[in-house]
Amino acid sequence: MIDNLRYPIGKWAAPQNFSPEIIDAWISDIGSCPYSLEALISGLNEEQLGWKYRPGGWTIRQICHHLADSHMNAYIRHKLTMTEELPTINPYKEELWAVMADVNEVSMKEAVQLLKLIHHRWTIYLKSLLFVELQRAYFHPEKQKRITMEESIGMYSWHCRHHLGHIELAIRSQIIK
Repeated sequence: MIDNLRYPIGKWAAPQNFSPEIIDAWISDIGSCPYSLEALISGLNEEQLGWKYRPGGWTIRQICHHLADSHMNAYIRHKLTMTEELPTINPYKEELWAVMADVNEVSMKEAVQLLKLIHHRWTIYLKSLLFVELQRAYFHPEKQKRITMEESIGMYSWHCRHHLGHIELAIRSQIIK
């Protein structure tokens, strides 16, 4: 049961084959993420933004800010991957970022606006890449793994849908009460 709450759309699993159609669908997911987020949280008040999708999980507010933090990092990682040979990316402690002052100080309107701007630039950039460039990779030191652009795009598509699922769970769990 807790896995259904932690992973509402299931865990990330890379497909056996990456096709241009799959990559395009993932880029579309990334492009629509801020608008889906905006639709989900519109009308929520401050108390509702404090709802959690599971005990010990993040609040809706924290998830919104986490998406911006994570996707800023992803955008930089992707650009480094195209401009350097197998760059080692810099992991960050997302659980600590989720409790920093800006999470409670920055409005949801501003958080969504930031996410829209990041995703706008990011999707333009991703759409400009040639299919062969998607084989370029970065090295993730915590995972001790080489991650190709195509896999990373898929992971961030999943990441968008994963956290939108968390917000849907948080809202639904309060409506059911």
